[in-house]
Amino acid sequence: MKESDNENRPAVVFLHSTRKCKEWLRPLLEAYASRGYIAIGIDSRYHGERASSKTTYRDALVSSWKNGDTMPFIFDTAWDLIKLADYLTQREDIDPTRIGITGESLGGMHAWYAAADTRYKVIVPIIGVQGFRWAIENDKWQARVGSIKAVFEEARTDLGKSTIDKEVVEKVWDRIAPGLASQFDSPYTIPAIAPRPLLIINGAEDPRCPLAGLEIPKARARKAYAEANCSDNFKVVAEPGIGHQMTPFMVKEASDWLDKFLLKQ
Repeated sequence: MKESDNENRPAVVFLHSTRKCKEWLRPLLEAYASRGYIAIGIDSRYHGERASSKTTYRDALVSSWKNGDTMPFIFDTAWDLIKLADYLTQREDIDPTRIGITGESLGGMHAWYAAADTRYKVIVPIIGVQGFRWAIENDKWQARVGSIKAVFEEARTDLGKSTIDKEVVEKVWDRIAPGLASQFDSPYTIPAIAPRPLLIINGAEDPRCPLAGLEIPKARARKAYAEANCSDNFKVVAEPGIGHQMTPFMVKEASDWLDKFLLKQ
């Protein structure tokens, strides 16, 4: 912090990507703190200090497929973020009306789903929003599946298949994240964030989050924001020539959006 006072401050939660941890975010958290935010990073479940080995996340995914005991891909951490909102809104140094959430890749998905909690007032998922059903129907699931391939290979074997196909993909999603490719997919959950400010940032060439899969959720969200008379609260930015990576441009776009809605002008 540049200075110390008794004023309640805005807060930003920044979430890490797969196989990273909260410490990896420290430069970003310090940058937000230097601008007057209280900046928060947590280890996603099965990551960082919440992992007992290098394979904890992989093992949790496989166990979820086999036993249905956890929902490690997105929903477990989304629940943790709801509990985090309980904590943040009770802190005397945080303004509970000015809490934003953002994240990269897996963290972007976590930010997207944590937005179900309306205490997160500004939402900026970075390289995370995608159409899971669209990917299955348009044979564009391979890159996303490849990011956590072990659980799909386990399912392929259990289902007696020689290769991972769309049936395997659909069964895995239904098991480890029920509703991910149906009622909780982006065409339904993205418009539901209205009227809160929402900025979606992706790479234009991202195979894990193909832009074509966002056409329906984007159109539905624009309609929802227009009906709420706050069309300026929704924006999609796709950086040309960029695949599945967070860039300085994306970080600046996210920061500018958070500043616009959370910092007192």
